Amino acid sequence: MNALLAQDQLAQCSDSRLHLMGGILNQGPNRATSATKPSPSSLSVEIHEAPFYQPSTSLTIATKMRNSITPCFLAAWAATLACSNGAGLLSQSAAAGPLSAPAIESQKPDTAIWQDGIGEGFRSTVHTVNVEVGVATGMAAFGSRQAHDFALTSVSYGHMWGPVLGEGHWYRGNVEWRAELFGGGQYRPDRDWVIGLTPHLRYDFATGTRWIPFVDGGAGVTATGIGHPDLSGTFEFNLQPGVGMHWFVRDNFALTGEVKYMHMSCAGMNHPNLGLNDVIGLIGVTWLF
Repeated sequence: MNALLAQDQLAQCSDSRLHLMGGILNQGPNRATSATKPSPSSLSVEIHEAPFYQPSTSLTIATKMRNSITPCFLAAWAATLACSNGAGLLSQSAAAGPLSAPAIESQKPDTAIWQDGIGEGFRSTVHTVNVEVGVATGMAAFGSRQAHDFALTSVSYGHMWGPVLGEGHWYRGNVEWRAELFGGGQYRPDRDWVIGLTPHLRYDFATGTRWIPFVDGGAGVTATGIGHPDLSGTFEFNLQPGVGMHWFVRDNFALTGEVKYMHMSCAGMNHPNLGLNDVIGLIGVTWLF
């Protein structure tokens, strides 16, 4: 903008100089004619004004030229400053370009846990921590004489078992091994306690979205105070196949829900060995790092 204003001032200065020179040329012959052929009235005026100082024609021309040239120099100086300032701004922006790249990169989502962006599968180095609560609804089926209902809490740690599998297929995803510690209490048909430790294998599907479904299966050991008529001792085994879903509200944090079947029995080590059968619903949160 400063450069454009300076150029406009230079154009005005050029126009004023041409106008001045044209006026001087037009006045020259008139003065010569009046000098060669003075009229009586002009002669009398000149004699009457002789005592006063009259500036010469050359001095008047020099003064007018100085007055017209000075703004032109000022305009040229302003244009030079504007050009230098513009060059400085361009150099500063060019210098700031590489420096601003890290700031732009820092605004990108953190994809340290993802192999190729959110929902595209986990890196093989990713760890998980999961905390869930829920209830187990018992079934008097598959040999059980009673329905045993529980309130449960589950805490698990997991780690991805290698990179993304099945590239180019609908089942693309990761295998994850997990260790789960769960415990709670039976509240129907009577009150009692239960605690268990179960290793799991889980398969997390890579959907390309923030919704990551999974299938899960585990087998472990259980200690409980529940006895007859379905169980016979403190030590029992447990089997847990199930399905679930992660919803990633942040890149490394998800709300998790799952539904699974759990069977507990002693595998015939003691009698009776009818077993417990429950459908478990859990909701919680999962951190990935």
